[in-house]
Amino acid sequence: MLVDRYLIIFSITLIELIMKDITKKYTNGEVTIVWKPDMCIHSAICFRGLNDVFDPQKRPWITPEKSTTDKIIDQVKKCPSGALSYYLNRDESEEIKVEAETIVETMENGPLLVYGNVTVKDSSGNLTKKNNATAFCRCGGSSNKPYCDGSHKKNGFVG
Repeated sequence: MLVDRYLIIFSITLIELIMKDITKKYTNGEVTIVWKPDMCIHSAICFRGLNDVFDPQKRPWITPEKSTTDKIIDQVKKCPSGALSYYLNRDESEEIKVEAETIVETMENGPLLVYGNVTVKDSSGNLTKKNNATAFCRCGGSSNKPYCDGSHKKNGFVG
């Protein structure tokens, strides 16, 4: 019984470690959508706004050839977690910088959203630049702190 329990904990931990390294890319030739599943908080904003491209019931779930580059860019910019990003194929090496005021928003029973350019310093002193929207954990349950991983939905966070 104890061995089974440790095996389950080990399996879950292994899956979480594997998920953290996944980055998928999808292109329509002009724009490439970058998806990092470990950052996704499952807000469903992507497929509610552009379900021709984002359909979690299909594989692959992202099909950018079904829409225009402008519509894809507009929708990806709405991703609250930053799990979705994009780059134009002609300027792949250029960093995308949002020219906007930084805005902080609290989602009811969810993460703290920061819109705009943000530099996050982790406990080891490493700096990570974020743009568009970044979701920070408020519930304390994220396995990807300081970022939200959707744990607030599982642990019943109210705030």
